[in-house]
Amino acid sequence: MGCRQSSEEKEAARRSRRIDRHLRSESQRQRREIKLLLLGTSNSGKSTIVKQMKIIHSGGFNLEACKEYKPLIIYNAIDSLTRIIRALASLKIEFHNPDRAYDAVQLFALTGPAESKGEITPELLGVMKRLWADPGVQECFRRSNEYHLEDNAAYYLNDLDRIAALDYIPTVEDILRSRDMTTGIVENKFTFKELTFKMVDVGGQRSERKKWIHCFEGVTAIIFCVELSGYDLKLYEDNQTDADDKSMLCSGCLMFLHPFPQSRMAESLRLFDSICNNNWFINTSLILFLNKKDLLAEKIRRIPLTVCFPEYKGQNTYEEAAVYIQRQFEDLNRNKETKEIYSHFTCATDTSNIQFVFDAVTDVIIQNNLKYIGLC
Repeated sequence: MGCRQSSEEKEAARRSRRIDRHLRSESQRQRREIKLLLLGTSNSGKSTIVKQMKIIHSGGFNLEACKEYKPLIIYNAIDSLTRIIRALASLKIEFHNPDRAYDAVQLFALTGPAESKGEITPELLGVMKRLWADPGVQECFRRSNEYHLEDNAAYYLNDLDRIAALDYIPTVEDILRSRDMTTGIVENKFTFKELTFKMVDVGGQRSERKKWIHCFEGVTAIIFCVELSGYDLKLYEDNQTDADDKSMLCSGCLMFLHPFPQSRMAESLRLFDSICNNNWFINTSLILFLNKKDLLAEKIRRIPLTVCFPEYKGQNTYEEAAVYIQRQFEDLNRNKETKEIYSHFTCATDTSNIQFVFDAVTDVIIQNNLKYIGLC
């Protein structure tokens, strides 16, 4: 009996040592795995950041992967033009050439089959080029802050001949500019500086935010993306109420109670406030990507920042406007003594810019992790 008991004890001790080794190994693995949560409103550039990580750290897009984007890019081009044509009536803009009214009818008749096949026929190409060249359509495009239009509209519509070619293969820039609304949760894993990164992208629309709580566990750092050029733009969610947002989480979590007016920038401020001061993220590094700096630099010359911030007294230059917007976000931090916000101005479609910024971000994350586990 004693001998049997001794044998059982030895086996138990071996089991215990195996468990201890596994736990140590798992602990080391977890320390080397960085979970990055990408948050922000719709159109802030989160999905483009994910594509950049694939380009920079995961070998990019091979030929077959590029080809897979063709139907989406065709859809983006067609969708942009149809949105502009639909907006003509509400903005009371007329075609410069009355013949374009017939082209508009043809556009809607031909786009269904084109989208389903993922190609632009010669007939549809002619219709789209004539419409896009019309001064009335161009005027409607210039007023796109009054309706919802994607940033990539002019990029694709100015290059219709190339996109409509039968042998068209999307370039990396075409892919980076493409827009497909994120629904659900998208994870991307890659290795950098001997660390394993798991980047989690979730949809930015209000209806998607109910899913965010499922991603909060074990987050190392949050990258919050802001659309700098969204200061004059309306929300994608037309006149939706905040009821779903307010009931989603409580007790210091995601509560949107601040009386910002409804615009993309205002929505982003409200959302950042709730994330920055969230009890879930007391020890989580918070990185602010002030994105689309290129679009802000172009737009600020035409549209003053006061359309969103009436109290703004600075010049309508990129430098002053960008710093002012940065300050609006950083001032929402109610725990400045203990929580630092790491801000970067970014252009998500510029690979070299994102590579440089992400390198700096990684160093911050590593440093903060060492502090958290008491090694720094």
